[in-house]
Amino acid sequence: MARSCTSPPLQAHCSSDIPTVDQNNAAPISAIHQDIIETHILTRLDGPTLASASCASTQFHALASQENLWTDICRSTWPSTTSPRVSHVISSFHNGSRSFFSDAFPLATEPVNSRDLPRSSHLPSELISAVDIYYKKELIFSKVVETETVSAWFNCSPFRVDLLDPKEAVSTRIPHPDKDDRCRELEEDMELSWIVIDPIGKRAMDLSSKRAVSVQRHWLSGEVQIKFGCVVGGGVMGGGREWVQCGVVVTATATATATGEMQVQMQMREVSLVMEDMDGMYLNGNDSLVVLKRALEGKRGKSEVGRKKQVEDFLGRKRERKERRSRREGTLDMLCVAFGVFAFASSASFLFFKH
Repeated sequence: MARSCTSPPLQAHCSSDIPTVDQNNAAPISAIHQDIIETHILTRLDGPTLASASCASTQFHALASQENLWTDICRSTWPSTTSPRVSHVISSFHNGSRSFFSDAFPLATEPVNSRDLPRSSHLPSELISAVDIYYKKELIFSKVVETETVSAWFNCSPFRVDLLDPKEAVSTRIPHPDKDDRCRELEEDMELSWIVIDPIGKRAMDLSSKRAVSVQRHWLSGEVQIKFGCVVGGGVMGGGREWVQCGVVVTATATATATGEMQVQMQMREVSLVMEDMDGMYLNGNDSLVVLKRALEGKRGKSEVGRKKQVEDFLGRKRERKERRSRREGTLDMLCVAFGVFAFASSASFLFFKH
């Protein structure tokens, strides 16, 4: 992590009173000049590493807690946070950018119980979505959307946040996946973060699995759906939803040349967020706010692999529940048919013996 004092950028900070490093003895980290630590070490660390460094000593804690370091990390991790509105909201967090990063970097997986929420706890009156999409580590799309959540229309309608207008399209350099192998490559090469922010409650969380959970290409139209998402605890007030999937769908189509031939580039025509329970029902705005409020207050997990596995497990349980429901409905249908046949036979027998 540290570089030799003989390199040009660091040579100016070296002085004779700083212990040198020889083959047998290593100088302590405290021997490194503070300017070197601030300028050439801490600025090169990512968020998790900087957080770990802050636990090394009192000196490192003070240096690693500087707001400018965390602001730069947030903006490099999520370019959408450079938006003036988002920047202002982040500055209002308890520890500014450091608090925002600790909220948004991991995934909220275990919600707080409803009884643990303060009685005065109100649902968010507004949600801010800060979204960034990468292809092969290159930023291809970044946008911030503000959603009001107090209208009757929002609370009663299915929860949905759209980043693109119906007639809007975003051109990309992503090759159109004309084969299944290309779909698998696209699943690995695309990354998406969807940070949802409660500006009043001063909390944030990432609703994305980072890498795609699945990539599906329509065999006829060539339309491609790239799905991301995460699973959070349900427990909607008055309901029995155990888990809820926050699903992000990116829909893209292939462009065409003047002769009608497909080009390698795709256009994103839809980037949306919805919330779905294990019965395949989409949550309305009010229920979604309850779920998000609990998730924002909940514990955090840190495994990217775990995020994707959670979605896969959710989809597996959803299929099992659907199959069980189909079997129950099939059994009831058979009982109804058997009862009808029995009733018809009984009626026929009664009429036969009567006459």
